[in-house]
Amino acid sequence: MSAPDGSPVGAERSIGQLFASATTEMSALVHDEIALAKAQLKQDVKKGAMSGGAFSVAGGVLLFSLPMLNFALAYGIRTWSDWNLAVCFLLSFAANVLVALVLALIGVVFAKKAQKSKGPQKVAASMKETAGVLQNAKPHPRADSDTKVLEERVRNAKAIEAVARSSS
Repeated sequence: MSAPDGSPVGAERSIGQLFASATTEMSALVHDEIALAKAQLKQDVKKGAMSGGAFSVAGGVLLFSLPMLNFALAYGIRTWSDWNLAVCFLLSFAANVLVALVLALIGVVFAKKAQKSKGPQKVAASMKETAGVLQNAKPHPRADSDTKVLEERVRNAKAIEAVARSSS
């Protein structure tokens, strides 16, 4: 198993490697949060499109079916009941309006679902929470022996650098 930067887990890593690893992980986290926001926004757009589609179908049904359906239904009611033809046409129109109202109610339900969705707001809250945790994060306290080892490594690195400069 290895760390994101390729070094084995449990091996001593420099501060630069740790910082690079943390930066890489933060970048990946931000990219994942953005991808999540996009996915949730896409779902909200689909719900809105369903609402618009239902309203469009309701209008289309009312507009295009009225002439043909009104005549057929009115003459059918007239044949079945022997009522006045005007009353039969009114009943036919009422049936078409009822169908349009049902489709419009379906559109309202989908519109409310799209409006209630809090997808991007959840992602934004999650990102703020992550940022708050990172701002309050404190480095892990090191033991005295760890501090001495680090100081010795820094001295050795400076000595090697000085030797490298003098020999070049």
